[in-house]
Amino acid sequence: MASAPTGMQRQFGVTEPISTAGPTELDLARTRELEKFLLSAGLYESQEESTLREEVLGRLDQIAKVWVKRTCQNKGFSDQMVEEANAKIFTFGSYRLGVHGPGVDIDTLCVGPHYVSREEDFFLGLHDMLAEMPEVTELQPVPDAHVPVMRFKLQGISIDLLYARLTLWVIPEDLDISEESILCNVDEQSVRSLNGCRVIDQILRLVPNIKHFRTTLRCLKLWAKRRGVYSNVTGFLGGVNWALLVARVCQLYPNAVPSMLVSRFFRVYTQWRWPNPVMLCAIEEGTLGLPVWDPRKNPRDRTHLMPIITPAYPCMNSSYNVSSSTLRVMTEQFQHGNEICTAVEMNKADWSSIFEVYPFFDSYRNYLQIDISAADEDDLRTWKGWVESRLRQLTLKIERDTYGMLQCHPYPHEFSDSSKQGCQCAFFMGLQRKQGVPIQEGQQFDIRGTVDEFRHSVSQYMFWKPCMDIYVSHVRRKQIPTYVFPNGVRPARPPRGLGKSSSPPGVKVSHSSPNTVPINTGEDGMEDFTHGKTKRQTEKTLDIMDRYKRAAISPGECCSVSGSASVSSREESGDIELANTLSTSGAGDSVLKSVTSGQFDSSIMQAGNSCRKTGLVHSTGNGRVLICHSGLKEDIVDVSPGISEVSGRTANSQTGNLHSGFMEELEPTVMLGTTVPGHPGGQTDKARKPLIRLSLASTA
Repeated sequence: MASAPTGMQRQFGVTEPISTAGPTELDLARTRELEKFLLSAGLYESQEESTLREEVLGRLDQIAKVWVKRTCQNKGFSDQMVEEANAKIFTFGSYRLGVHGPGVDIDTLCVGPHYVSREEDFFLGLHDMLAEMPEVTELQPVPDAHVPVMRFKLQGISIDLLYARLTLWVIPEDLDISEESILCNVDEQSVRSLNGCRVIDQILRLVPNIKHFRTTLRCLKLWAKRRGVYSNVTGFLGGVNWALLVARVCQLYPNAVPSMLVSRFFRVYTQWRWPNPVMLCAIEEGTLGLPVWDPRKNPRDRTHLMPIITPAYPCMNSSYNVSSSTLRVMTEQFQHGNEICTAVEMNKADWSSIFEVYPFFDSYRNYLQIDISAADEDDLRTWKGWVESRLRQLTLKIERDTYGMLQCHPYPHEFSDSSKQGCQCAFFMGLQRKQGVPIQEGQQFDIRGTVDEFRHSVSQYMFWKPCMDIYVSHVRRKQIPTYVFPNGVRPARPPRGLGKSSSPPGVKVSHSSPNTVPINTGEDGMEDFTHGKTKRQTEKTLDIMDRYKRAAISPGECCSVSGSASVSSREESGDIELANTLSTSGAGDSVLKSVTSGQFDSSIMQAGNSCRKTGLVHSTGNGRVLICHSGLKEDIVDVSPGISEVSGRTANSQTGNLHSGFMEELEPTVMLGTTVPGHPGGQTDKARKPLIRLSLASTA
């Protein structure tokens, strides 16, 4: 199929696409195979369940309206005010995107008037009202979340309900939350809640083909779940993050079909140079003065490792939970997916190879096991949700207290031992020494204090009960309980030297480390995510960005940032030239390097629409920026806007290469003992907290 002329197409995103080529007959055939696989995997709900969801949403809307009227009456307002009192339910997440599957929850937002508060009326008044309804089960409030949420099941359908408190006295039925003015004078939590819906609407506006986007997103969500990287709460990526990543690839290949987009997804993000951000449109400053993501102005934004920026004002980083450990895991999984997709394109594998379950319990020698228990199922549900939300903090604390030398891989699934009585479940974390760095003979890591700090943070749960217990221990791979394996049977391990995950015949998949990505060390010894840039070079990058801010935008000139940029001698006089020195040989890889390695440019921070219409364009006069690259096989004028410096982070917080000459060995110990007086925040029995040691002895 011939590609359409680029001049006749609308440009999606801040840049021109990498390629406007359409699918071949083989691509169309692969897409049909992919869609058939997704259907067989049970990713589409039945018509009966779809109808039930619509009925449940209607019922939820009725409940919200009754609740607001009752609240208005309880506050002593007039009968007319009670009559006019109203609330409105909106959906977001996978349901609003149109990629939900059977049994998944519905993300919903309740918008209410200014006199209905979140703390008192929503989490207490509405909570009590729902608790009295027989059709409501598994009610779980999470008021301390970054975006406070109430979870429950309504007629068997799982609901996540947020609340946004507007400044309006009356909520009209035709309320349009896409207007920027809706955010005026609302609290920060309401802004986040409203943006859940606003972001989804923007995503659907910014992709060239919604049908292809939805099929590709369904595919990538299934892949992420089976590879263990689908969980925002534990430091990986959630639904909106994956939607934004897929949407960006759809923008870069606007005429591609799903089979092509899946392959391009892994190709792009295998080479993406984090922390360069993924963005669907220009970041607008807006008129309300709300803070937007901008690493030039906000020091905290510079610490983000994997920025994925939301397209609705105020633009935020949706992936702030990502840590160096989870980024390391996802990067390795992108690489694995890319290699399998290459095999599919070479007819050496089929689509099922991509979706093989990640062998987590065969990938590490050592694990942390976090056992939790409660008196009944309801208590366990709330307790489990709280502990899971704190696991990311345990990962960060271990990285911090071991100076990044002990890396964690939290697995985003819980396991339950059906042979035990009582309500209990367990989470697991893989542990490994940071790879590719010099070791010290006899070096040990004592993380007792780290775990105690974690326990203390867990003990702050406002709904804690004496029956809610937590117990953390260290186990070796051979000691992993069998209930975590399918059918309770421990699988046989492959012979030494074979990869940790299966690969199609004839396909070479890298397994030098179960979960590592390469790092580079600058001349001053500082390691960061700038891929080899020294501290002095990153400081120069920040200076370049300041110069970008002063650069003029000249509509009509299209430019891009290359992957291997060099600062010319004209920098001293105010001109900065970033010239692409890539040769045309290996053009596909060169194009992706250009896409994924660009520097952050202030021209993306525009309040107007010029960037969205024309891409990033610059004039070449004195004091302005010239960004160019040579002709490549595929026409591309693109920028991967990003910042090349992560300030405030030391070498000990980064990822490393596998150094196969050494082994790791931890001594199994109990890390959490009995608490006194019966509270997880109490003192532990010191006799049950021996040293956790990591031996760095050579295997030679």
